[in-house]
Amino acid sequence: MAKIEIFSGPQCSYCSQAKKLLSAKGLAYTDFDVSEDAGRSEFARRLPRARSIPQIFIDGEHVGGYDDLCLWDQRGRLDALQG
Repeated sequence: MAKIEIFSGPQCSYCSQAKKLLSAKGLAYTDFDVSEDAGRSEFARRLPRARSIPQIFIDGEHVGGYDDLCLWDQRGRLDALQG
């Protein structure tokens, strides 16, 4: 199973949509809530120049945000992770 990580926040509709898409595909993920100290620190460490959420990583590769995740889905890359 792929290692999926998402940096998100509680009031972010794009974050909710990204998590909904991953769940609909049956893909487990680790959620780092940037409204909490630990999530904010990890976000700053891994993406020091990023200013928007969600930010998604799959197997260590930075996918990007929700729109980028949707492109992965349209290209069948999320389905390939279900293995």
